[in-house]
Amino acid sequence: MSHDDHLERRLRRLEDREEIGELVARYGLVMDNRDVDAIHDLFTPDVEIRSGDGVMNVVGRDEAVAMFEGRFSVLGPSNHFTHDRIITFDESDPDHARGLVLSHAEMNRKGRAMLTAIRYEDEYRRDETRWRFRRRLLTFFY
Repeated sequence: MSHDDHLERRLRRLEDREEIGELVARYGLVMDNRDVDAIHDLFTPDVEIRSGDGVMNVVGRDEAVAMFEGRFSVLGPSNHFTHDRIITFDESDPDHARGLVLSHAEMNRKGRAMLTAIRYEDEYRRDETRWRFRRRLLTFFY
């Protein structure tokens, strides 16, 4: 690999890391704004979304949208905040990466304020030239 190829690969990796970080941030904003139309853009068509407690368990973009719409119907305002992110790229596939995202959310459910700590175990795929969630596992700690 030439020096220029190496630099180009490193630059691409930095750009990918930044785009994935923006995807993670956009997810929180889409959820907080209850922007149902924007949910489609976050996920690959074959996305899998699961939660450690089994409450969330869907496969497919349309199924994910329907699940979130159902959750929105019982939730009041929310604010999602992401903290640390660890992103690992697949050396054999430049369009695939995994991530661990530490987060918390301030929620309101049935008129009751709640605070929850969340860990997301993600799989990302570059789809149609854009990074999207391919898999998302949510674990709620409290």
